[in-house]
Amino acid sequence: MFDHGLIEKYSFETIPLDRDCVLMSEVYMEEFSKALENMLRGEETSPYEVGYVSPVAVRRINGPSMELSWYPNTWDRFHEVSITLPNEVFRAAVECRAYDVMPYIFVSDDWLEQLHLREYSVFALIDAIGVKQAIENNALDRTKLLLLRDRLDELAERQLAISFISFADSLILKSNYEVGYFDKGRKCSYRPEMLLHVIKEIDGIYRDVLGLSIYAVLTQGSNEYYGESLLHISKTRNHVCLNSLGVPFAELLAIESAAKKAIKAGVHPPMQLYLDEQYYLSLNFKYGYDKSSKPKSDYPAIMKTHGTNYYYSTCDTLLSVLVNEMDGSPSSLVYREGE
Repeated sequence: MFDHGLIEKYSFETIPLDRDCVLMSEVYMEEFSKALENMLRGEETSPYEVGYVSPVAVRRINGPSMELSWYPNTWDRFHEVSITLPNEVFRAAVECRAYDVMPYIFVSDDWLEQLHLREYSVFALIDAIGVKQAIENNALDRTKLLLLRDRLDELAERQLAISFISFADSLILKSNYEVGYFDKGRKCSYRPEMLLHVIKEIDGIYRDVLGLSIYAVLTQGSNEYYGESLLHISKTRNHVCLNSLGVPFAELLAIESAAKKAIKAGVHPPMQLYLDEQYYLSLNFKYGYDKSSKPKSDYPAIMKTHGTNYYYSTCDTLLSVLVNEMDGSPSSLVYREGE
């Protein structure tokens, strides 16, 4: 296969970096090779009519694996997810520059199918502002803290697709989603905008109950516990597992730490939201809104070499420039698991 002189072949280690590429299942390798070779011989055929492709860009090759930027949705939002492609699922990679055929990376059919079928997650770290001073002023009594817990319970009951882990003065939120897979009848359930509505409501709760405002850090990415519930709680109810690796939370803390340093250095003022670049750019902005020109700063990302900035803003600012998919009523803001 791929024997024509104009077809360039790449080994795993020599695949070009930071260029538009596509993933394709190994089951289409032979058919694609024949169509490409026939096209190069001047026959009326097109390799573009073969199989299905998933757009990616290779960011780094680590030996046993490579880091990819995968774009599961580019038609109604710009959704980028950092993923890892293991060497053992790689089959071949080819390109034909003479006919502007970008690099095709052929991979295991099972691995590619799981890439589309597995779940992914959105994460948020929320912290109250001014807690130390409130404690010194004896403003956080038991009654207020219990009322805060009750209000968060009420919110969680309306947002069943989001897990809430609270520590009175801070919260961790996690929500799973699917990117969709047409062949299997699976619909995309990625709605990152929902967390902005929820965070705005949490801010209102903290202001009402404790008289404190909040800030939030958000990111999105892979979920190694796909196929599991949002949370695992042991039978004895003394073990809670977030069903996630610690890496996304390390990413959240890295953004938070970078933002605090930037605020202290006068790089930017304190803000309500600090959003990982991939999460921010995936939001469904109104047509014509120049999202990339908005204020941002860099942070030391944990598991990726591309998209290592965070954008800072407020809930009201972002919600005002997003495509309005809801009417604003409480029932319309409910994001129930499986929808």
